[in-house]
Amino acid sequence: MINGIKGIRIRRAVAVGLATGAMVVGGALGAAPAQALTTPSIVAAGGYAMDNSNAKTLYTKAADTRRSTGSTTKIMTAKVVLAQPNLNLDAKVTIQMAYSDYIVSKNASSARLIVGDKVTVRQLLYGLMLPSGCDAAYALADKFGTGTTRAARVKSFIGKMNTTAKNLGLTNTHFDSFDGIGNGSNYSTPRDLTKLASSAMKSTTFRTIVKTKTYTAKTITKTGSTRTMAPWTNTNSLLSSYSGTIGVKTGSGSVSKYCLVFAATRNGKTVIGTVLASSSASQRATDATKLLNYGFAKLG
Repeated sequence: MINGIKGIRIRRAVAVGLATGAMVVGGALGAAPAQALTTPSIVAAGGYAMDNSNAKTLYTKAADTRRSTGSTTKIMTAKVVLAQPNLNLDAKVTIQMAYSDYIVSKNASSARLIVGDKVTVRQLLYGLMLPSGCDAAYALADKFGTGTTRAARVKSFIGKMNTTAKNLGLTNTHFDSFDGIGNGSNYSTPRDLTKLASSAMKSTTFRTIVKTKTYTAKTITKTGSTRTMAPWTNTNSLLSSYSGTIGVKTGSGSVSKYCLVFAATRNGKTVIGTVLASSSASQRATDATKLLNYGFAKLG
């Protein structure tokens, strides 16, 4: 009987010890994520990330320093087009020699549009955002600017880009081109570009386009036949490498270096942000991945 009682006491002591140990371990495990959540280091000269639901800042590095934006400029190009009253996405635009000459003279990224083809506005938006076609950007600026000459229409369109920036409160943003190949006064900041992207993502059409990995356009040639274009591939590698990625746009150039405006959704939460002036295409994706992981960890 005594041995029985003694055994019970021993078992109770062991149980208490195990429970206490479990609490200690459990506490340590619970605390570890918070302790491990250190601010990431990125190669990009500037970076910003926020909770897309409430615009709460999650990460900042030189977030308000003005820098060249490269083709992330095209987010605004698309936004201005999509904001046009009574927009007909199926309206056709005839590709002009001027668009082709432009990309050749600038050695610019291209959607490989064919002179004389009739291409819809929707297709031009895909050509703008996936392969980052500067020819598509030129076509859209020419189509949606106002004026009697092409130069006047382009100037008008860029004016609409700057008016939109002002209306969005992007005080550190200015555009002097429709595609990011600037003339010395085309700049923004990680914070402003993130706010711009967040606003653009309110458009269903924009969201659909920027999360598309590949797109094949069927255009109408000047003889009336149908041409199937070579597939356009999205330059945003996060669409394949980071689960939950929903956009948005890459950029690169000798001045801007490597840029990426990014967004991803996990468990109903969306982190959106920007990295500017990273060192390579792969590094900008690595920088963005770090900010996305950090952002989601902070949101829990």
